[in-house]
Amino acid sequence: MQETETAPLEHPVTPPRKVPKPKSASDRKARLQRILDELDTLFPRATCALHHRNAWELLVSTILSAQCTDERVNKVTPALFRKYPAIDDFAHASQAELANDIRSTGFFNNKARSLIGAAQRIAAQYKGEVPQSMTELLTVPGAARKTANVVLGTAFGIPSGVVVDTHVQRVSSRLDLSRQTDPVKIEQDLMRILPRERWILFSHQVIHFGRQICIARKPRCGVCPLDPLCYAKDKTLA
Repeated sequence: MQETETAPLEHPVTPPRKVPKPKSASDRKARLQRILDELDTLFPRATCALHHRNAWELLVSTILSAQCTDERVNKVTPALFRKYPAIDDFAHASQAELANDIRSTGFFNNKARSLIGAAQRIAAQYKGEVPQSMTELLTVPGAARKTANVVLGTAFGIPSGVVVDTHVQRVSSRLDLSRQTDPVKIEQDLMRILPRERWILFSHQVIHFGRQICIARKPRCGVCPLDPLCYAKDKTLA
């Protein structure tokens, strides 16, 4: 369930040119720790916003969330899991019927094909159990690296990597944690600078932060506790 934290009070925004940039490795490490501390204060119990009861339901929800909001997915999945309560039900589903069931999530034909293929693969190769390794999960239709990271981290507590969605990509750029634009390279940068034990929580925290404060078009810099550390050129000053 999404965090419902109280937003900080408005404050004058620090212009980017007045925020000192770290000049050494020790400065960068200290700045990163301050960022992590603020995220801990804002979202101490951040977790995945996709509603699920087990690893399979999380995998389904994550596949559906591509190019779709978590809110929309959460409206679709209750009826979906009542109609298809087990992996075998998805494995034997009609693709046309399943596509219609998930139509509102967008790209429904491709997603229906992926869900059926994922169910068939897991049923045949993994005895109906969602695999718990990156190598195995990447063989499952519809499970690219981001999806695999979500499932491994949230369902199994395995820090296989850092989930990089649009929010993590945007916030990582604004906070100068990565200067890459490719999600794989951004993930590699984050994995290098973050302690492994923070990989799972960091992703959830930044996703919530990106949805509530560091939004895409008009970031809420006036209520952002990271403002004194941020020298992004697109800060909202007014």
